[in-house]
Amino acid sequence: MSAILQAVTDREFDRVTGDSAVPVLVEFWKPGCGHCQALMRELEQVQKECGEQVRILTMNVDENFQIPAELEVLSLPALAFYRHGEFIKFIGGIGKKNEILKQIEGV
Repeated sequence: MSAILQAVTDREFDRVTGDSAVPVLVEFWKPGCGHCQALMRELEQVQKECGEQVRILTMNVDENFQIPAELEVLSLPALAFYRHGEFIKFIGGIGKKNEILKQIEGV
């Protein structure tokens, strides 16, 4: 688990994404997933670079089932982009920092 990124649960998800004044990226991950850990490292870099302009959350799908089911998350890692509490899009693939930044600019 990352020290920089904030974990979010099913119970608080709607409140946290809805109350955010900035866009939110959510990584859906599970322990033991190497690609998930690699994406988390890239997201830490995105968070450092973007600072207060974006909020990055992580959700462990082994502990939280409701939100991943609602979004039909079928493969991990999955990266979802939200604005004003509304789902905008999935950001595909195993993103690198620069690719993630490109996909969230201007959305």
